[in-house]
Amino acid sequence: MSNFKTALVAGASRGIGLGLVREYLSRGWTVVATERQPGASADLAALACDALRVEALDINEEASIASLAGRLSATSLDLLFVNAGVSDDPTTPIGEVTTEEFDRVMRTNALGPMRVIEQLSDRVRPNGTIAAMTSALGSISVEPAVSYELYGASKAALNRLLRGYAVRAGGDRAVLAIMPGWVKTDMGGDQAPLEVETSVRGIADAIEARAGSRGSCFIDYQNSVLPW
Repeated sequence: MSNFKTALVAGASRGIGLGLVREYLSRGWTVVATERQPGASADLAALACDALRVEALDINEEASIASLAGRLSATSLDLLFVNAGVSDDPTTPIGEVTTEEFDRVMRTNALGPMRVIEQLSDRVRPNGTIAAMTSALGSISVEPAVSYELYGASKAALNRLLRGYAVRAGGDRAVLAIMPGWVKTDMGGDQAPLEVETSVRGIADAIEARAGSRGSCFIDYQNSVLPW
């Protein structure tokens, strides 16, 4: 990858988001990293350098998204990557999920990321990339698991909204739904087979390989196309 590129990683305080910040900094990019409360992540703070800018963003708050868009009005991006997301109790069937929990997961995993994309897409340069972290559990073409019903539904919603956005926006930016693999994070657990470093290296390589492409695509960290 060449230098003088800029990435925004929304949801960068830990796990894969933090790993993406490290990866892009190591590749010579300038990175704008967001966390809900600036300074809350000691690991992100430890990466402080001239190429890193940390901004506040709560993707569940419209005013927070609008404020970030205003602060980045003079910033051009080669990559806008929305990583934020939450899980729920994977054993709870949808009929037992509370309204509040349904709203929380859907808002954080689908509505919030799309609001960020809608507000910041005009900061992405022509031939740049817009990406969001999703999951294979969001594929409606694959037989669903008997767990993670709400989480899977939220990622399916995100996938559908990304595809719809790509059609509506048109233009010359790639819109990628990216599945990072089963990764050792707070969400993935210690039993996951992938290290964060392996996942984020693959994600960055896949994004680079698809730079300049058109429309939407659902891929994994190895750049394999997944069924919507």
